[in-house]
Amino acid sequence: MTLVLADLPRATQRAVAETRERVAALHAELPRNGLVVWTAGNVSERVPAVDRGVPGLLVIKPSGVSYDELSADAMVVCTLDGKKIEDGTPAALVPSSDTDAHAYVYAHLDHVGGVVHTHSTYATAWAARGEEIPCVLTMMADEFGGPIPVGPFAIIGDDSIGRGIVETLRDSRSRAVLMQNHGPFTIGKDARDAVKAAVMCEEVARTVHVSRQLGEPLPIAQGHIDSLFDRYQNVYGQPAAGAADQPSQEA
Repeated sequence: MTLVLADLPRATQRAVAETRERVAALHAELPRNGLVVWTAGNVSERVPAVDRGVPGLLVIKPSGVSYDELSADAMVVCTLDGKKIEDGTPAALVPSSDTDAHAYVYAHLDHVGGVVHTHSTYATAWAARGEEIPCVLTMMADEFGGPIPVGPFAIIGDDSIGRGIVETLRDSRSRAVLMQNHGPFTIGKDARDAVKAAVMCEEVARTVHVSRQLGEPLPIAQGHIDSLFDRYQNVYGQPAAGAADQPSQEA
């Protein structure tokens, strides 16, 4: 039986509306940061669970629609098995072709609240070679905790890509995976966090590529990678309201 958004509790309807607003706005960051062309790429976010008994939901862009037309009302709502609900959008407006991959990630990684896929040039070039991006930058140690790994080759059309993402990232500190011959997928605590990871993934892919044109990049010792990752994840930035003063950090 297909879920009907209008029949769900008011709190869930509000959560869906707010998630649609966030996801629509964050899609603008992909072309702004040069991560996509035409209608490629997608951002999704898990809808917060605010009512008991309501199945898990996600919001994602519709397939093949121009970024200029991605309003909140156009965002598609799906269950965590990738099926569109009756969400007020036209029946002909189908979700992204990558929806099954996103849904599989949410269904199998409870800590993930946002997923992003792009075909950004440099990260996709590494994926085409089936080569992980080595951790030779402190920025990479900070953000990804090590190299950005390569996931298996998989065809769009079912949850095969999602399985590859989960298998690759389940035991990894990286929030990005280069799906072989396809491109990068990133995860985060929410959609904004996953978009940030996508931007950073492309930046380090480009920088390491340029470095290799000049010679072999110098490795970073694992102990330093671990220390940098711990500092960035747990100390960097402004302290939470009411927290004790933190030492100053780099910009």
